[in-house]
Amino acid sequence: MSVTPSTAPPGSRSRTLALIVLCAGMLMIILDGSIVTVALPAIQRDLGFSPSGLTWTVNAYVIAFGGLLLLSGRLGDLLGRRRMFIAGLTVFTLASLLCGVAANPAMLIAARFVQGTGGAMASAVGLGMIVTLFTEPGERARAIAVYAFTGSAGASIGQVLGGVLTDALSWHWIFFINLPLGVAAVLLALRALEADRGAGLAKGADALGALLVTAGVMLGVYAIVQAEGHGWTSGRTLGLGALSLALLAAFTGRQATAANPLMPLRVLRSRNVWGANLIQMLMLAALFSFQILVALYMQNVLGYGATKTGLALLPAALTIGALSLGLAARLAARFGERAILLTGLILLLAGRLLLTRVPVDGTYALDLLPVMLLTGGGGLAMPALTSLGMSGAGPADAGVASGLFNTGQQIGAALGVAALTTLAATRTDHLLAGGSDRPAALTDGYRLAFEIGAGLMVAAIALTIIVLRRPAPPTPTPASPAGAAVTDGTAPAEQAGTSATS
Repeated sequence: MSVTPSTAPPGSRSRTLALIVLCAGMLMIILDGSIVTVALPAIQRDLGFSPSGLTWTVNAYVIAFGGLLLLSGRLGDLLGRRRMFIAGLTVFTLASLLCGVAANPAMLIAARFVQGTGGAMASAVGLGMIVTLFTEPGERARAIAVYAFTGSAGASIGQVLGGVLTDALSWHWIFFINLPLGVAAVLLALRALEADRGAGLAKGADALGALLVTAGVMLGVYAIVQAEGHGWTSGRTLGLGALSLALLAAFTGRQATAANPLMPLRVLRSRNVWGANLIQMLMLAALFSFQILVALYMQNVLGYGATKTGLALLPAALTIGALSLGLAARLAARFGERAILLTGLILLLAGRLLLTRVPVDGTYALDLLPVMLLTGGGGLAMPALTSLGMSGAGPADAGVASGLFNTGQQIGAALGVAALTTLAATRTDHLLAGGSDRPAALTDGYRLAFEIGAGLMVAAIALTIIVLRRPAPPTPTPASPAGAAVTDGTAPAEQAGTSATS
């Protein structure tokens, strides 16, 4: 299978414009994934959501996003990545309109699911397009750093913007703002992105594999969310969890035997690739739930409004941007992605540990600002993880590798939000039933979630040390096709940090 450009490779200026368009689309999608978090109390009051039902305004989005990324990446390889990117932006923009006019919980959740579908279509091919646009290791590292910053900082910027729009106008406008942005992004994409020709649908898109992985992810998240009402050891929870694992195992088996698998297992031959995907799932499970739980802590315990909450989260976005855009690529070129990833994870762990001691009467400067600054470690970790996660992608598999990496992000985010918010709510309900006052019970529930988040970071650090390898310097050989594997089994992109210092 191959994805053949219809024109010659674009020049430097054209590639820069294409990168801007891809990052703009990514920013809009990621921003919308987090912009909802500070508006959750307003949405709950206006539409009458129950506390457990409210999480589905987030989960419906990330479940659709995570469940459909692999299929979208594969379809991008078959139909053309430019076509898939533009179609995804269009679906996302139209679904945003439906979200904005939602008049009841069911309508909003359904529209958020469609939004996630459009987001998956566009995001699944973004990294693949960058990998094929930027083949020189140094240029690729810088482009990936910009793209990773867009995703990491976009989540924090979304919370700031969400707070301002919710207070100044209403929660409906956190969705309406996507309409002009989406139209502009589609028009720019039509102009800036080179048309490409996929392998054609005759190669097959493995619909059964897509059904298995989507159903497995959805059931897994649902099992965790409903555990608050039925109990973590109930037959219902354990049965749904077992069925989810069985579906995901069946998906893996399907990929080993299918003639045209949704996720060719050859993509996972590099331990750096599968290790990076596991590590980012753990890291984002802690980080995404952190954004939601900290926002709820500031509003429900400290009494912050939506705008103040968003602004309080701004230092995290600024430090992520400073590290990812200003330092990450240069440090990775000198010390290697593994060392930079480890540094970023240690900073993130320090921030989670600080959160485990937040008091009921906390102050921003003492209890929260240091956490926001340490969260900048994500600006080091995400570019390194992205480079490692795409390191095995040749031209034929760039779309599916991009989809796999983004799938890991969304599965980690969905499961992290579902598990940690449910555990926090369960602890809070237990304390309220025992006579604790509401602020103390809420704070104790949030602290439990932060403790678990710190444990996830410890696991990510352990995997980084045990699984990931510093790529060996490449043996001087004649130039080989972009994306081809070298003799030691390490893909060229994995060697970017080392070769840049040669």
